[in-house]
Amino acid sequence: MANWTYLKTLALTDPLAYLSKRNPRYVERYGCEEDEFGYDIKTYARWEPLFRFLFEDYFKVDIRGIENIPAEGRGILVGNHSGLLPLDGAMLSIAMCNYRNSQRRVRYLVTDWFFSVPGLGPWIKETGQVRATLENAQKLLSNDELVGIYPEGIRGVGKPFRDRYRVLDFHPGFVQLAIETQTPLIPIATVGGDEIFPNMVNLRDVARLVGMPFFPLTLSFPWLPFPLMFFPLPVRWLVNVHKPIVLNYPKEKAKDRKLVLSIAREIQHMIQDDLNGMLRRRKSMFTGWDEEDAPVQQKQETVI
Repeated sequence: MANWTYLKTLALTDPLAYLSKRNPRYVERYGCEEDEFGYDIKTYARWEPLFRFLFEDYFKVDIRGIENIPAEGRGILVGNHSGLLPLDGAMLSIAMCNYRNSQRRVRYLVTDWFFSVPGLGPWIKETGQVRATLENAQKLLSNDELVGIYPEGIRGVGKPFRDRYRVLDFHPGFVQLAIETQTPLIPIATVGGDEIFPNMVNLRDVARLVGMPFFPLTLSFPWLPFPLMFFPLPVRWLVNVHKPIVLNYPKEKAKDRKLVLSIAREIQHMIQDDLNGMLRRRKSMFTGWDEEDAPVQQKQETVI
């Protein structure tokens, strides 16, 4: 059962001091810098307890292979997208802040629409996300950041419940970026997010009318009052981080469309196969997996 008293940390008058006590390496790394993209460690510290509650007590996220994410240096994290609200990225960020010896942040590339929502855009920037442009991605990687990309895009989070865990075709831009910047790719498969907000119907006409990328009908949205309409189901999560993939090609190969698309499809199928395997071994979406049924990834680079 979730430990709801844990949420009392949200009322702390000095959340940064609390984060510094729990995660000193993280605060030492990012506490004094002035970030050109708007990251504010005080805002992150204010909201970190809520997402850590979701990670540890509510979804009980089991993350495997986190050691495959480099302790230092740049990397591109690429995975399946799900959940209507992008909680999959938040769960991985919490893991990197709390369960990696080298505590690091992940900078997710976010579509323009989220920055256009009143009140949401500034919060997205202050918690570490960045507008999805090629220039921004290149800057982040040149600064040796971890960049998170979901190549399904916003289509991934808006997929109907009947299509859960069916990975949509990856946009190949992440492969082009990896070759151009000589950055390893780290594939990540996530089970759990597709079921926390079961999307029964997507009302496309209503979405166009109100200027949203999709308008879902779930068990709670839009029937319940705010914030209950965004209350997720307590589904157990499993996140499997694969071994880094080094694309052993010269930079000019980034313009080879056939090669780039082929690699993108190969990584897409790798993640889909992993999802299928995890789902076959899962007992139920609320009880999760037995210890021996969950995957374990060893730390070893793969060269493509």
